[in-house]
Amino acid sequence: MPDIHADRRALLGVGVLTAAVLGSGAAKAAAPRPQPRPLGFDPAAVPGLSEKLLRSHYENNYTGAVNRLGAISAELSGLDMASTPGYRLNGLKREELIAWNSMILHEAYFAGFGPAERPSAGLAQAVERDFGSHDRWSAEFAAMGKALGGGSGWVLLTWSRRDGRLVNTWAADHTMTLADGAPLLALDMYEHAYHMDYGAKAGAYVDAFMKAVSWKAANAVFARAAA
Repeated sequence: MPDIHADRRALLGVGVLTAAVLGSGAAKAAAPRPQPRPLGFDPAAVPGLSEKLLRSHYENNYTGAVNRLGAISAELSGLDMASTPGYRLNGLKREELIAWNSMILHEAYFAGFGPAERPSAGLAQAVERDFGSHDRWSAEFAAMGKALGGGSGWVLLTWSRRDGRLVNTWAADHTMTLADGAPLLALDMYEHAYHMDYGAKAGAYVDAFMKAVSWKAANAVFARAAA
């Protein structure tokens, strides 16, 4: 005959153990490690930017951010939240955000190269509406990049989901982006993006980028974000 009391004791033990685990801030399952996306263009065929520069940028800075994000996420998944000091958690979450945004913005940057393609009809109309003209958008975007020369940061053509319009935004430390924004084009103004080819001539790099940029990926992002 089954021992009812033994079964109850066993179930009680499982319940106590489960409560203890849940209450202790036990480690969560680790998220899949992010993987670098391959370049979607021939780095030897971008006018004004050398293959050596683009490969170095991709392999060291972009891939480095992806790997750093994976390492930070793995460390976070192993923390006991009940005993982890706040300063350690804050530091890791800050570094996670920097690495995550660096990964995303670098992907937007590299997506801006490839076979020449103009803005789609819908995106061209939005640029005209929100900036007055394509030339006005281009002048502002390039001027923002040149203003960052000698400093560090990003220039982003961004779609604001809240306001339903395009805006050129400034970003630093990979974190100061528009909270509701979908980046369509990204200009990397950290020195690693141009120093190998242009030295301190950041303005010449900006001019080369503006001539080389393809709108293919921007058209796709705009179609999704503005739908």
